[in-house]
Amino acid sequence: MTDDAPRHDGTDDVVIRPADRPGDLGWMVLANAETYAEQFGWDGDYEALVARIVADFAARHDVQRERAWIAELDGRRVGCVLCVDAGGERAQLRILLVTPDGRGRRVGSRLVEEVTGFARERGYVKVVLWTNSVLETARHLYERAGFTLVDESPHRSFGVDLVGQNWELTL
Repeated sequence: MTDDAPRHDGTDDVVIRPADRPGDLGWMVLANAETYAEQFGWDGDYEALVARIVADFAARHDVQRERAWIAELDGRRVGCVLCVDAGGERAQLRILLVTPDGRGRRVGSRLVEEVTGFARERGYVKVVLWTNSVLETARHLYERAGFTLVDESPHRSFGVDLVGQNWELTL
């Protein structure tokens, strides 16, 4: 499941592939910023956060322990996710996104499966993630994948009031 070959499950034209092409990482930042600004009114602070996460990944990720994927539909990017080392035998799922035109095709589920499969193969014991309660579809994906809610707390970020949530999956 986590080799470097693009994957196509035959049910549609969605392909999950490594994020290794020019523009992939930049697209992750752009798509996250535009999608969440449009859907939830999040401001430039969110774009800055995603840009830092992606820049850190690009500059110093461990190719054996960390990975990034892009989902494509008919050759267009419609989703992304990162798996990074969170220390202590924990992997972290980061910046999962499925754009509106990629939704309803199991793109999010397949990206989460890539992360959990990769983490399992690399010997991680847990996968952790942080999200916000307003991202209901993503939370449902995590629940279906076996993640459990560990804690949550209100915060003000990205120009709005949110409830942050920490989730984990024991592999």
